[in-house]
Amino acid sequence: MKILLVAAEAAPFIKTGGLGDVIGALPKSLKQDATTETRVILPYYKKIAEKYGAQTEDVFWTFIDVGWRHQYVGIKKIEFEGTIFYFVDNVDYFGGRDEVYGYDDDGERFAFFQLAVAEVIERLDYVPDILHVNDYHTALLPFLIKEKYKWIQAFSQIKTVLTIHNIEFQGYFDPNMLPDLFGMGTERYDDGTVRLADCFNWLKTGILYADRVTTVSPTYAEEIKTPEFGKGLEVILRMESGKLTGLINGIDTALYDPMTDPNLAVPFNAADLSGKYTNKQILQERLGLPVRNDVPVIGIVSRLTYQKGFNLVVDEMIHILQRDVQVVLLGTGDPKFEHDFAYFGQAYPDKFSANITFNLELAQMIYAGSDLFLMPSAFEPCGLSQMMSMRYGTLPLVHETGGLKDTVLPYNEFDGSGTGFSFHEFSGYQLVQTLFYALDVYFNHPTAWSSLQKNAMIADFSWDTASLAYLELYKSLLN
Repeated sequence: MKILLVAAEAAPFIKTGGLGDVIGALPKSLKQDATTETRVILPYYKKIAEKYGAQTEDVFWTFIDVGWRHQYVGIKKIEFEGTIFYFVDNVDYFGGRDEVYGYDDDGERFAFFQLAVAEVIERLDYVPDILHVNDYHTALLPFLIKEKYKWIQAFSQIKTVLTIHNIEFQGYFDPNMLPDLFGMGTERYDDGTVRLADCFNWLKTGILYADRVTTVSPTYAEEIKTPEFGKGLEVILRMESGKLTGLINGIDTALYDPMTDPNLAVPFNAADLSGKYTNKQILQERLGLPVRNDVPVIGIVSRLTYQKGFNLVVDEMIHILQRDVQVVLLGTGDPKFEHDFAYFGQAYPDKFSANITFNLELAQMIYAGSDLFLMPSAFEPCGLSQMMSMRYGTLPLVHETGGLKDTVLPYNEFDGSGTGFSFHEFSGYQLVQTLFYALDVYFNHPTAWSSLQKNAMIADFSWDTASLAYLELYKSLLN
């Protein structure tokens, strides 16, 4: 089974968020199935050329038509950790830009990229059984191979999968793009197939044309069928619900391992948590907090946005700081939240450390040295931080939404099960009540707390496990 992953980014070559993590990790884990081969194709950005250019090999070059424009396409490749990555090279669209997204001509850039992929697949001698596209930047490929390139016999057997990592960005464009860039008629726009809100909507088009649609957690797959989360696509997703599946992402368990993490002062594991307490003391020392093992440290590592629920945290922080706690925050985002958290750091220097920046080493120290990890997102398609915190025996406290609901098992005091704490209603009151309940367990039931830590640390969030669901999906398409 040949699989071709097409995406706008992939770690370690280029990454702006969770999409890059997934496309970097999934191919490595798919290799465990000896009957499959996975390759990846990406744009050849300036930053990739600067860092990996000397290691890439030129495969061939050609020209393609992007409407009336005759554009150069260079194909490069590199083998990285056993997987072949192809790059589509064009200086005007990618090689001369410092960023991945955010340009006025993003529509034309990713139109070119998708056309280039479709045009070069045969020449690569790698016509896939499964073409797996990701987010709006590549969502038109199922449409292109079934409409523009349906005459190519080799494409007739390709099955397509679209993964929605971020439904907020859908690719709303002028319908004139169809003839102007894709060299196609407007029939599918005129009959409403690819139209939404009087625009050519790439993500809607991908949902309708892909053979399967996935998103990054089972709960989120249900949530995006509702007006609250569907961002205008809920009717389409309900209509296509028979091909919609939620598959939880994994994390790199070798990278996030408290026994080998180079950012930690002392290694530890679920069998011996003594090293965790040493890391807690070092974290307190580094941030100028009183060094006390008997006080719970509440960690926050996040973008400071409304989506992440920080309006609730700010509103309730005075109540939280009345308790015997320490709060350690690392992140940047909305200037209002940055200002408010900086204020708490100044007003409560023995209880609150506000680090309005991003520092990978400090992030790892917070994961390892905290007791609780606060993640009250208003919505969270999958979320990775809660899985990372559990790897370090730091119990997540989350809002029951999306991937947070699917990955954090709330503490059950009757049978001792659980890997963290959660609240259902998105409100400051419920957040605080759940936090106070967690603090009660911490102070008054230390044996139960220790058991929860061990449960969290042994939970399996590896990509080797997560990728099995993708393999099952791929194989079901070919049966």
